[in-house]
Order: sequence, then structure tokens, then C-alpha cells
Amino acid sequence: MTEAEVLARFELCCNWTRWSNAPERGTLNYITPDVILRALGVVHDGIVVSLGRDLSVQDSDPGEFSHQMRAGDDHSVADETTIAPHGFTVTHLDAVGHSHFQQRIFGGQLVTPPELANGLSYGSILAMGDGVITRGVLLDIPRARGVAVLKDGDQIGTEDLIAAERLAGITVETGDAVFVRSGLDGGPSSGDQNVRTGMGPDTVEWLHERRVAVYSGDCIDRLPSGYPAVPLPLHQIGQVAMGLAILDNPDLGRLCVVAQQVQRSTFLLVVAPLRIVGGTGSAVNPLAIF
Repeated sequence: MTEAEVLARFELCCNWTRWSNAPERGTLNYITPDVILRALGVVHDGIVVSLGRDLSVQDSDPGEFSHQMRAGDDHSVADETTIAPHGFTVTHLDAVGHSHFQQRIFGGQLVTPPELANGLSYGSILAMGDGVITRGVLLDIPRARGVAVLKDGDQIGTEDLIAAERLAGITVETGDAVFVRSGLDGGPSSGDQNVRTGMGPDTVEWLHERRVAVYSGDCIDRLPSGYPAVPLPLHQIGQVAMGLAILDNPDLGRLCVVAQQVQRSTFLLVVAPLRIVGGTGSAVNPLAIF
């Protein structure tokens, strides 16, 4: 795919005028009451799996998470935590205004430093404050390829998503949350950050066509993308053009174990972000319920 073809995906996948009632929710608008009721129906075993990564001062990036004790009183102890969610330490949900491309965020709003002084005035995480309740779908790319894990720098393409879908015996439907497994046990933070396994630009069109509500997985954009003008297609086209909700840096380890135990790749996903006015995202502890 040429850079011109990648750039053309921006117009092809653009949702800027799709939703008039709650445009700042982006693709979460695909999650209608009917979609939620369908998702509730996939719970059969009563097994709950946390997808959030542990946060500790020993194991977390100090620039992304800090924790210290504070003086309490005679009846309690107190502490303080500082979280910068956008990185590889914290499991977080991106607001649609998190990413920008050519100084525009989803909806075409112009982003300049003065505009951001007090946070996002449009497309903040507050618009997602009612949370996410939908069907989650696990797509295991290594299994579909017949390997244990993908190699560093491997690109996941549309054909991989379709093969994993076929292997799982399911069809990704409108409003689903898609979880892509590449086999990086440590998540996107594993290995060289300049050469990273991840999603190719053609997958953005597939997510758009399937009307996926949430993208998540142990990988994000493949690096390097190979396109100087579009270094992060999943963010710069998926999020900016589509309004794609991205659930970043989940822990898929236990999810995969339970999915294999119950022999099912679908589950109920529940995510509740903090209601941060002007926030570009929120730390979350997503729950997968089988």
C-alpha cells in the first residue's frame, strides 16, 4: 500500500458527520441498547477476568505512575497517586480527542496549544463517562498463523483478522470490542519501541467496515509504519477520522487462559472511565465476563 493509498483511507473511513446526537463518543455510538442486550447474553459461566495491569512503583514507569503515602488521622491511612495514562504502564481508555492529524482531532476541531491550556473542549473522556458495555471478541493472530507469537516488527493485516475470526468461529459485528492478540506477553512495552509488532493501515478500513466500537489488544500501530506522513495509522486515521475508541495496554494473559478454558472467544466487556472534564483519557480496569 502506498502512502497516498493510506492517506486516502482518511476520507474513506471518516465519521465526522455520522452522529449528530453524541458525536464526541465516536464509535461508542455503535453500542446501542440492542447491542448491549446482545452482549449480556454471552455470559454463561459467571467468570470475571480483570484486564487491567497492576500499578506499582517498582514495576511502573515513574513518569506514568507514582504512589506515595500521606499523613492520615487516628482513624485512617491516606495516600496519593499520580497517573499519566498514555504510555505502556497504565491500562487506559483514549478519548477521541487524544490523537490529532494535521492539527485536527475527530470532528475536524482545530488543536493548538492555547486551545489545550485547560484541557480538551471537544472530544474529551467525559463524553465516554457512561462507560462501555458491549461484546468483546478475542482474535488470536498467532494461532491463526500457526505460530506461538509474532516476530518483532510483524504487521497484522486484514487477512490475519479474517483468519482469526474464522478460527474462532465468530463474526465481528456492529458495536463489538475487538481484542487482537499478537503474543507479546508484556504488551506493547515489550522489546524495542522503534520496531514494534502491530496493526497495518489496511486494518483500519476493516474496523470501519465492521463498525467496531472499541479496538484493543496487546499491540497497537506497527512501527515503523513505513509512511512518513502517517507514522501511526491506527491512531491518526482510526481515531481522528473514525472516532475509534481505543482501549490501550490491556493485560490479555488471563483473558486468553480463560477463553481457552471455556472454549469461547466472546465475552461481556465492561469499562468505566473516570469523568475527567477535558481529559484525553482515563486509567481503567476493564472487566471481561464469561
